[in-house]
Amino acid sequence: MSDSVAQGRLPGTPVAIVDIGSNSVRLVAYESHSRAPTPTFNEKALCGLGRGVATTGLLPEDAVAKALAALQRFRVLCDTMRIGDVRGLATAAVRDAANGPKFLALAQRAIGCEITLLSGAQEARLAALGVASAIHGADGVVGDLGGGSLELTDVRDGTANAGLTLPLGGLSLMDLSERSPKKAAKIVRETLAGVKTLQGLAGRTFYAVGGTWRALARLHMRQRQYPMNVMHNYVIPTADAVEFARLVERIEVDALLAIESVSAARRPLLAYGAAVLEEIIRVAPPKEIVVSALGVREGLLYSQLPPEIQAKDPLIVSAREFNRLRSRAPEHGEDLFDWTTRLLASSHLEEDDEDRRLRHAACLLSDISWRAHPDYRGTQAYDLVANSAFIGVDHPARAFLALAAAYRHLSNEDFVTPQSRSLVSARQLDRARILGAAMRVAYNISAAMPGVLPRAPMVCEKGHVVLELPADLAPLSSERLQSRMRQFARLIGGVPEIRASI
Repeated sequence: MSDSVAQGRLPGTPVAIVDIGSNSVRLVAYESHSRAPTPTFNEKALCGLGRGVATTGLLPEDAVAKALAALQRFRVLCDTMRIGDVRGLATAAVRDAANGPKFLALAQRAIGCEITLLSGAQEARLAALGVASAIHGADGVVGDLGGGSLELTDVRDGTANAGLTLPLGGLSLMDLSERSPKKAAKIVRETLAGVKTLQGLAGRTFYAVGGTWRALARLHMRQRQYPMNVMHNYVIPTADAVEFARLVERIEVDALLAIESVSAARRPLLAYGAAVLEEIIRVAPPKEIVVSALGVREGLLYSQLPPEIQAKDPLIVSAREFNRLRSRAPEHGEDLFDWTTRLLASSHLEEDDEDRRLRHAACLLSDISWRAHPDYRGTQAYDLVANSAFIGVDHPARAFLALAAAYRHLSNEDFVTPQSRSLVSARQLDRARILGAAMRVAYNISAAMPGVLPRAPMVCEKGHVVLELPADLAPLSSERLQSRMRQFARLIGGVPEIRASI
């Protein structure tokens, strides 16, 4: 095991991105430049650089001062974290303002790195790549709503097509409408009329990117008391999205339930973000709204990876990294995957590609809570998986993985709340139970060490569940192992049998 893993970090050089947006200036540091980049630090300053640009053509002096102060602070933070690879981006406000070039020069001096001024087309492409890299099988239209602009890009089979940029950012709409949500809605309707990118959205997914839409989604999540706190891949049914958008446009924002979860500086933009979302849905009703926490920054990192790394499954990459950091013997996770593959192939249980993918991830995550007290390993495993920074997995699949990790340690149902159960189908819950019970048998044989399971296969034969133990492992045939065999066999409708060689 490398020193970096032993110290709680994975191999690789950290990287940071400074994103100068129309509303916020943000620093995000990542553990490394990988297929599934894990943020290690995330800080933003709501500077409002785009405030007034639509009407005056200039970045406000007070916003420039705030932004430069934030960049100086970010430079110190990057030095403190010993991050030498810092990359800067600037978007709509800076490219649209007459004093944008002057600000850009000052900004580069403040942060100490080159800042790339993205065109609207570049911004649209990177936002779409961020979504495609983080959502498995993304197919629909990506909408990145910032303070100064809205980017729309069609994504199919993980490939981003050419996008377009429109002057429909929250700050721009606030200025152009003279702070009237009704006037803003009229501007949005006129601007979106005939936009070709939206013509292909009907019946597909709309992927919402950007802080204002994330804030709206957070409010929606809190109002329905949603049982998971992860924002990425949160789904809002189209009908719900329309009704919620109209509610936000209609009433005083501070009267909204759970409004305290949104920063005071972000709240004035909610009605304008709601107006844009409502009009997009009206033009071409999507089947659902999916929130992506990843966008331009992650799209930039993804675009700079070699094709063979881009092709990797981010969920499996994330699970392997978690496995390396937290398991007793990481190689055992792959043994467990092969062992359960042989078991399921011999059974009556059907498995498609997505089932296999999730089982692989579950096996890699099966030993991540071993340091906890035995009484709490199951609940800790559930919480770790349910709230981790995984990408490439939707909420039902995330809940399945969390349940499987918990069932690995617990045979009772006490930890399964009605809320967590509501995220998975009956089939997913059954599969989580079966996989967890199989893992319990496997760990009783292997003690989470590699090289054991390949020598002790468990298969289904003519109504029996047969575990074969070679002579040197025969003493493992104890009452405890037999009890776990019975628990597993009961779930799939078989008779347990241990065949130990003499």
